[in-house]
Amino acid sequence: MRIMISGGVKSGKSYYAQRIAKEQSSRSNDAGSLYYIATMCPSDGEDRKRIRKHQEERDGWGFITVEQPVDIHKILEHCDWGGSFLLDSVTALLANEMFLPDGTVNEEAAVKTRVELTETLRALKDAVIVSDNIYSDAMVFDPLTERYRRSLAEVDRAVAEICDTVLEAVYSTVVIHKSTEAFDALYQTIR
Repeated sequence: MRIMISGGVKSGKSYYAQRIAKEQSSRSNDAGSLYYIATMCPSDGEDRKRIRKHQEERDGWGFITVEQPVDIHKILEHCDWGGSFLLDSVTALLANEMFLPDGTVNEEAAVKTRVELTETLRALKDAVIVSDNIYSDAMVFDPLTERYRRSLAEVDRAVAEICDTVLEAVYSTVVIHKSTEAFDALYQTIR
């Protein structure tokens, strides 16, 4: 089952995604590995603090952390495809692909990320994908920020389309936008 969960900052989406991935893994007949695909490249103390918090939250849960900030399709080269995957987050993945270390902008980042991510997800049996909801701000953004927001929306739409379930974390509450009977049964055990 492929599940997408989106939400704002500090909405509880990452912790909830960890619980879903862990439950998916425990229900799997294959009993494959449980992977945490980390996409964030920390740029300041706040990023490092967020990373430490997520590491502490999943400590002892059995996750194998794979750092993959770009070229997401490469996880298939060194992971057991039959395992359960938690990718956190699409937002960081796209930022890494779009805003290059040399200060340039990759104009094809949305297409590259969308294609690689959807192909990767189609190859996986169980996956939870986290993305940030950055669409409800009433502000007018500069053109580059707006291009990033539109690019993320493009990638999120493609991911949501191939996912069996789409969730939104809102103030530590989960809203189900797209569901399946299989997810409904899983959801009852983690609520």
